[in-house]
Amino acid sequence: LKEFWHIGREIARDSRHAGVMPPNLWPDEVPGFHEAGYGLYQALDQLGSTVLSALALHIGLPADWFADKTDSGNSILRPIHYPPITTPDVPNVRAGAHEDINLITLLVGASAAGLEVKSRQGEWVPFTADADTIVVNIGDMLQRLTNHVYPSTTHRVVNPPGELARQPRYSTPFFLHPNPDFVIDVLPSCVSADNPSRYPEAITAQGYL
Repeated sequence: LKEFWHIGREIARDSRHAGVMPPNLWPDEVPGFHEAGYGLYQALDQLGSTVLSALALHIGLPADWFADKTDSGNSILRPIHYPPITTPDVPNVRAGAHEDINLITLLVGASAAGLEVKSRQGEWVPFTADADTIVVNIGDMLQRLTNHVYPSTTHRVVNPPGELARQPRYSTPFFLHPNPDFVIDVLPSCVSADNPSRYPEAITAQGYL
């Protein structure tokens, strides 16, 4: 029960990644959509790099370790519209339980409640970000790269109860991906006797995607 628009990275069409990163389609019907949409993409891309720098330091890597591995990342900005429910019965789920596949996801504060995160105890915890807050999810690629030192975040979006379900919900996640040819191989610093490598075979980010 959702619809969305995709904005990808703008790259030269003779880039080695052009075959897996198609050009954006920009609607002429919405004035300023290109400028605002790609402006937000670039801002969140820069913020994501800062978050990755902090995560890198936390696991013993240089702060700039991710920089040349995400500078052409196949990242996606996805403005989402969850339409209001008009049927008498309100379905519970707007987006089923899942983990994101990328490195990290930056989620700009949503217009309404509904996001739930699964705790380590298996409970669904409601979380609605304030307007000036950005939520960060760990994705499957970072989980694999760090051998589950950073576990992927299981989450879902449910409908609020009662009449609140009759209102639309808007959400704008930014999915930060590595460069398509980045090789996801478990980091040696994330392997120990207590945490042996779960992934003996490496895979490219595009192959994993």
